Amino acid sequence: MQAPAPHIGHLYSAVIADSIKRYHELKGEASLLLTGTDEHGLKIQQAAQANKMEPLAFCDQISQRFKDLAAKANIEYTTFMRTTEARHSIALLSSVNTNCSFVIIYQKILEQKGLIYKGKHEGWYSVSDEAFYTSGQVQEAIDEKTGKSIMVSTETGQPVEWTTEENYKFKLSACQDKLNDWLTQNPDAVVPQNRMREVQSWINMGLADLSISRPRSRLTWGIPVPNDPDHTIYVWLDALVNYITATGYPWKDNATMEAGGWPADIHLVGKDIIRFHAIYWPAFLMAAELPLPKQIVAHAHWTMSKQKMSKSRGNVVDPIAAMDRFGVDTVRYYLLRDGGLSDDGDYSDEGVMVRYKKDLAGQLGNLIARSTAPALLPSGIVPQNDHELALEEDKVLRDSLLRLPDLFCDRFEKHEYGKALQAIFDVLSEANRHFTDNQPWNLVKDPARSQRLQQVLLYSMESCRIAGILLQCVMPEKADSILNRLGVHANERKLSNTTFGSGWPTTNEQREIGTSFSPVIFPKLK
Repeated sequence: MQAPAPHIGHLYSAVIADSIKRYHELKGEASLLLTGTDEHGLKIQQAAQANKMEPLAFCDQISQRFKDLAAKANIEYTTFMRTTEARHSIALLSSVNTNCSFVIIYQKILEQKGLIYKGKHEGWYSVSDEAFYTSGQVQEAIDEKTGKSIMVSTETGQPVEWTTEENYKFKLSACQDKLNDWLTQNPDAVVPQNRMREVQSWINMGLADLSISRPRSRLTWGIPVPNDPDHTIYVWLDALVNYITATGYPWKDNATMEAGGWPADIHLVGKDIIRFHAIYWPAFLMAAELPLPKQIVAHAHWTMSKQKMSKSRGNVVDPIAAMDRFGVDTVRYYLLRDGGLSDDGDYSDEGVMVRYKKDLAGQLGNLIARSTAPALLPSGIVPQNDHELALEEDKVLRDSLLRLPDLFCDRFEKHEYGKALQAIFDVLSEANRHFTDNQPWNLVKDPARSQRLQQVLLYSMESCRIAGILLQCVMPEKADSILNRLGVHANERKLSNTTFGSGWPTTNEQREIGTSFSPVIFPKLK
């Protein structure tokens, strides 16, 4: 049996994160992207046993699958962190490396703050979620496979079992007021707002102390508790620390910390793990007197036919197969255009095809093919830019192009990715209308109207140029092809170049369109 494969939700997270990184680079800002795999815990231990593999070999297989997905989807991460790496947690499972970031932060909390103690813990435990739940957080449900009644987490739907054991506990209750103050003082610390309300509700209901270890007799695959080898560290305490491991923790000073990328501007997570990132992680950082991330963005999930994806229903989307069929950038565009933060997106192959035909091929591909057609531009020379020549019939498109960069940025920075992309394609729709209304195929027949032809073509190419620059953060390969086709220089592809008319030749310059590139950037899909 092979290790589990990444699903469409994993790809969604990666594409959002990669697009955010590329967006900031588009603005000329340095940007770091951390991704990776959390590899300890009872779930991994049991899965490795079921596959008759050693845990580390099993994790090697899983980790490679995620790396392969990232490579396929053109995810430009800065760091791929595996929590089994020595720099994060251990030199060998049998001997704790006291210089590693995890042990340092653990002992700082334990020895200096007195926020960790040993005690009895009991509750409903989910192996899949690696989490304890109270009686108020579970409910009865029917197992789809067996038809039997079981208890599941109300939050995630995963099975739970009653567990009683002695372990180490973190005084999460002592952080309740600080967490509330943090969220009150930073209203955008958790987005979208429905997730913020959810987190605040959990805190206001009262935070119980958190079990942060498991008996070594039950869980061997993990980091031993410092100075107590009979216990293994709770996977989520272990895993969350990887964020500062990747930034070079422990830092020599604030300058070193900031150079490494901490505090993070954005933690991007799925909504199912918001509790760990918006309550547990900030509490751990507060206890260790370390800066908190500036914002936690929790995206929603993907369903199919409005049903949760599951292997038993046979409605799980293979992200690799989807990219093979539709193209990498098509899937990236679809996920950001139709995916959600507050509400789940509903995936369908038909939906991907509609976006491809209507938006990518129908609007963008059609416009660039028409405006650079040899029949209209036989010389291959890009029309000269004349800012003074603007007729009344150009006003709607011109104003739209002037507004587009700021509108796109405003929506993107609010994490309204679908609306940001819609803004681009609304302008492209107007540009296609403008092209059709002005009938350049007739203008080219009349030498006396050559100046008007040049302006019509300029407006069309300018629409494609600005769209191509903005789309680099979402569709890097297709955007590159568009800008190459327009002959846009590599040093003229930043956000600062999206001002209407910038970068085009003046009366003293000439520029040829990219004649060596196929005008069919979005070919017909079957």
